[in-house]
Amino acid sequence: MIKNIAFLAYLLVSSFFFAQNTAMSGTEAKAFVAKVSSETKEIKTLQSDFTQTKKMDFLDKSIVTYGKMSLKTPNMLSWKYTKPYQYSIIFKDNKIFINDQGKKSSVDAKSKTFEKINKLIVGSSNGQMFNDPEFSVSYFKNVNYNIAKFTPKSAQLLKYIKQIELSFPKGQSTVSQVNMTEASGDTTNIVFKNTKINAPIAASEFSL
Repeated sequence: MIKNIAFLAYLLVSSFFFAQNTAMSGTEAKAFVAKVSSETKEIKTLQSDFTQTKKMDFLDKSIVTYGKMSLKTPNMLSWKYTKPYQYSIIFKDNKIFINDQGKKSSVDAKSKTFEKINKLIVGSSNGQMFNDPEFSVSYFKNVNYNIAKFTPKSAQLLKYIKQIELSFPKGQSTVSQVNMTEASGDTTNIVFKNTKINAPIAASEFSL
């Protein structure tokens, strides 16, 4: 009897921890895209606190940073890291501006992968992310989230990015989590919290 109970407990725990995402049907994917595209057209501004976790093969511990993301349509996006260091990257008028703890610049050779995340984040605010010609998109679901997985089409982009995954809480049309896998195998996870939609944003959020 005890062995049977233990076995059942094992099955329950295993099914909980090893449950995988399931692919959406064509009808489900179409409805999901239509809902997100329609509802996000109303977004003019978006602000959110974020936690970013970076895992790199050559480091034993993950790098965890905190900050605030601000977005203003059509093309202004700001990432301001506040802990454990001060760092800002602003995408504005098709230019990239960097403030690395007081050292300002407008060129960052390492921004290519992050630039693609920003393009998708901006796209998520106007419903255009699913139409990005640089990616093929597949759709999945689980108990808590609808998930869109973006895979680069070009060999050039695949040199940097293997996949970008955007998670949408069930019933919501804004992204709550981003997971990116680089070609090297390194991963970046960004979790958004305290999101505010269409609240006023000071112009200083988009300046260094």
